[in-house]
Amino acid sequence: MTGPTETPPPARKRRRDPEYHRAAILTAARAAFTEAGYRRATVRDIARRAGVTHGLVLRQFSTKEQLFLAAVPGTRDLAQVAEGDLRTLPDRVARAFVERMENGADQDPFVALVRSAAANEEAATKLYVAMQEHSLAVYRDVLPADADVRVALLAAQLIGVTFNRYIVKTGALADMPGEQLITHLSSVLRHILLD
Repeated sequence: MTGPTETPPPARKRRRDPEYHRAAILTAARAAFTEAGYRRATVRDIARRAGVTHGLVLRQFSTKEQLFLAAVPGTRDLAQVAEGDLRTLPDRVARAFVERMENGADQDPFVALVRSAAANEEAATKLYVAMQEHSLAVYRDVLPADADVRVALLAAQLIGVTFNRYIVKTGALADMPGEQLITHLSSVLRHILLD
């Protein structure tokens, strides 16, 4: 409380800077998803960490799934990986996937998807659909035909590798050197994406 001669504290000034808020939300989301996982992280906690309202988070990203996809590596880099010569697309996808997973699988959307499937089928379905829609938006203009089928097969392949190598961490895929995995994965992805 202020006395008769004290001036009241200044009112908290609201900052109207959408890019600043977006960056703060993404930073808070990365921290929350890393600490709590996809299923336990909440939009309210992310908003609190970012110093914004729950409504602003949803206005910026519309859903928790969209926020997750924007915050974590992998899906946000997909457009860059897809750019370039179609003939080398499988090699770029395989290399980007393996390098990303080798350097931070705990924060990857595929790991979050597989882990959430065991604990919460509804959350896993929402995340899978969001990832699929994002991938289709990128690949639809790049792939020769049947983008829906090719993206579904690509997702199945990468989720399988994710489960084997980065979650259960056992067997030939888990023991294989990264460069060897890239070579094998490129070959499989060539059939999925281009044949």
